[in-house]
Amino acid sequence: MAVGGTKVNPKKFEKGQIPLYLYLIPVAIFMGAPIIYIFNHAFKPMDELYAFPPKFFVNHPSLINFQNLMQTAAGSSIPISRYIFNSLVVTIGVVFLSVMISTMAGFALSKMKFKLNKPIFEVNNLALMFVATAVTIPRYLTISFVGILDTYWAHILPLIAMPVCLFLIKQFIDQVPNSLLEAAQLEGANAFTIYRKIIIPMVKPAIATGAILSFQAVWNNVETSNLFTSSEGIRTLSFYMNTLSGVGTVQGQGMAAAAALIMFIPNLLLFVIMQSNVMNTMAHSGLK
Repeated sequence: MAVGGTKVNPKKFEKGQIPLYLYLIPVAIFMGAPIIYIFNHAFKPMDELYAFPPKFFVNHPSLINFQNLMQTAAGSSIPISRYIFNSLVVTIGVVFLSVMISTMAGFALSKMKFKLNKPIFEVNNLALMFVATAVTIPRYLTISFVGILDTYWAHILPLIAMPVCLFLIKQFIDQVPNSLLEAAQLEGANAFTIYRKIIIPMVKPAIATGAILSFQAVWNNVETSNLFTSSEGIRTLSFYMNTLSGVGTVQGQGMAAAAALIMFIPNLLLFVIMQSNVMNTMAHSGLK
C-alpha cells in the first residue's frame, strides 16, 4: 500500500521515511531522558549528587548509595523482607481484584441491557476527574467505619476501584461481536460461562493494560501506609523506602536516588514485557 508515492510500513528503509525519523528520534530522546536520568542519578557518588551545576550523566559510577541504603535497612527493627512481603501481598491482591471487578463490570456495562447502564458508566467516567487527594477523607471515614484500619484490607480496598481500567476494558469489550455471544447463548451458555470462555480470552490485551495500571497505582503508593496503618509490620516497601530516603542530610539524597531506582525497575520491566498489549488496547479502546 502506498500513500503519496510512499509505501506504508515498508520492509526496507526508504528515503520517504527520513522526515518521519527526524520527528520520531527527538521525541524518543525526550521521552527516554527521565529514565536515563533515574539510572544515572542512582549511581552518582556524593560529590556528583551535590555538584553545581547539576550533571545529567554520572562520571564516576559508584554503589555507595545502595550500600548506604542496605546498611540503614539492616539496622531497622523490622527486616526489609517483611516490607517486601507486605508489598507483594497488597500488590497481588489489588491487581487481581481490580482486574476481576473491571472485567465483570465492563462485560455487564457493554453487553447487558438494564436501566442504569449508561448512568453508571457516566459515573465511572466522572470519577476519572477526581485525584486521590480529593477523596482521602471519605476513604478514611469509610475504612474506619468498616473497621479495617491497620490491616491488609486497608491497603487493598481503597485501590481496587480503577475507573480508567474499567473504561479501557469496557471499550475493548465493545469490539466483541454480539453475534458471537448470541451463538453461545443458543448453545446454552449462561452469562458467567460467556464471561469466562469468550470475553476473558478476547480482551487479554485490555486485561494486561489494566494489570499494569493497577500495579503502578499500588506498587508506588505511600498514602495507604501513611493514613490507614499505624503498625510498622503492616506497611509496604514503598513507604519504607520513602522513610529511608529522608534519613540524614547528605546520605539521604543518595539513598533516595537508589530507592527511586529500585522502586522504578519493576514498573519498567512490566511495561516492557506487556507493551504490545498496551498499544493494542489504546488503539481499540476508543473505537465503536
